[in-house]
Amino acid sequence: MHEIEPFYNWRHVYIADEDQRSPFFGREYSEFHYSQTIYNYYIHPQWDDIGSSTLYIKILFADYESGFAIIEMIGEWNDAIENDIMTLKRDLIDQMIVHGIHKFILIAENVLNFHSSDDCYYEEWVDDVIEEGGWVSIIGLPEQSRYDFTRAGIDRYVQLIDLPDWRPFTPGNLFTKVDNLLLRRLNN
Repeated sequence: MHEIEPFYNWRHVYIADEDQRSPFFGREYSEFHYSQTIYNYYIHPQWDDIGSSTLYIKILFADYESGFAIIEMIGEWNDAIENDIMTLKRDLIDQMIVHGIHKFILIAENVLNFHSSDDCYYEEWVDDVIEEGGWVSIIGLPEQSRYDFTRAGIDRYVQLIDLPDWRPFTPGNLFTKVDNLLLRRLNN
C-alpha cells in the first residue's frame, strides 16, 4: 500500500497545500517518512489525514469559479464504526462549500471496503449543494464497496459513475464529462 500515491499528474495546475482556501493549506509532506497506516500497512505520505484511522484523501483539484472539486480516497470507508462520512463532511466538505464548491467528484478506486451506517450525512451533503445546482459523484468505487453502497441506499444521494479511463482527462474535461453524464441521467 505504501506505493499507492495520490494521482499527481495535475500538480502543475493545483496543489492543495498551496491553496489558501484548502483545509490542507500550509501542510508539509515528507517523501521519505511513512507514518500513516491503514490496517497496519503504511501508506504513501502524500495522502491527507482527515481524522479517520482507515480513510485518507487527497484534494486533486479545486476550481472555485466553476464550483467543483476532485478528491481521491484510499482505505476503508467505515461509517459504521469510524463515522467517516461525518468526519469528511464536517472537517472537509463544509469548508469547501463555504468557498463555493458545490459539485464533488470522489475518486474511490482505492477504497478497499465500505461499511454503512445511516444516510443522514449524505442527505445533508446533497441538501447543502443542490440549491446551487450541485451534486456528489463517485468514480471507480470497487465492485464489493459499490454493492454495499447501493444496498445501503446511499446511491439515492451520491451518483456512482463508471469511468475507468479518467486519468487522461484534464480536471476541467473530467468535470465536464461527469457533469454531462449526470445531466443525461436527470433528463432520462
